Amino acid sequence: MDSYRWYSHLKKPLWAPPSWLFGPVWTMLYILIALSFGKVFLMVIGNKAPLFILTPFLLNIMSNALFTPLQFGLRNNALAALDIFVILISLIWLIVVIYPLVPWVAYLQIPYLLWVSFATILQLSITYLNQKK
Repeated sequence: MDSYRWYSHLKKPLWAPPSWLFGPVWTMLYILIALSFGKVFLMVIGNKAPLFILTPFLLNIMSNALFTPLQFGLRNNALAALDIFVILISLIWLIVVIYPLVPWVAYLQIPYLLWVSFATILQLSITYLNQKK
């Protein structure tokens, strides 16, 4: 069974969005993420921001990139739940550290924060509903 068929057979809460919604939402969010990371990266290489400010951005990007292999490659809901929690925490961290330097980059994260907050609750629900008893 391929990974996406596997996912479609998981128990999900009634309020789970349809699968087709994830692609357009993540496309928009990846554009915002790229703009944000690009701005911060340019600030760091231009010595307008300290190097350590990239830490939450890099952690967020790496954990975001790990989600699909954990969820669909390993088919491991628990690891995916842990990973999305790291995504959420690193996103909050990066908003806090970038706001004093470039408030618009922090504001640009609001749709991402809303979606990841929702996705975290969704993933925790899916993990709970599909735990082996």
